[in-house]
Amino acid sequence: MSDIRLIMLGAVIMFAGFVVGSMANSNYSQFAVQQQNFDDCFDYSSGTEVHVKCSDKTLDYTLYMALSIGLLGIGGFVLFKGIRGKWDYDVKDSEMLGPKNP
Repeated sequence: MSDIRLIMLGAVIMFAGFVVGSMANSNYSQFAVQQQNFDDCFDYSSGTEVHVKCSDKTLDYTLYMALSIGLLGIGGFVLFKGIRGKWDYDVKDSEMLGPKNP
């Protein structure tokens, strides 16, 4: 794969990691506050309060954060491979632009 494509793919994967991490943080921050202060967790997303297990919500949050960290790591690795590529060294003579050297 072309090195520029790897750089673009790495940037997209890292962006997806940031999006997943921000969504997980915004959805589960209320449960972290409830668990620290009250030891009971309630979900208010349906309009009424529904009692949920705090441990289940903590596990879901941990899985989302692991997915986010995994995407960031994979995106960083792909981006690093794209930057360190050999695209300057593997240019064929027929593909070069500019004046020809004798």
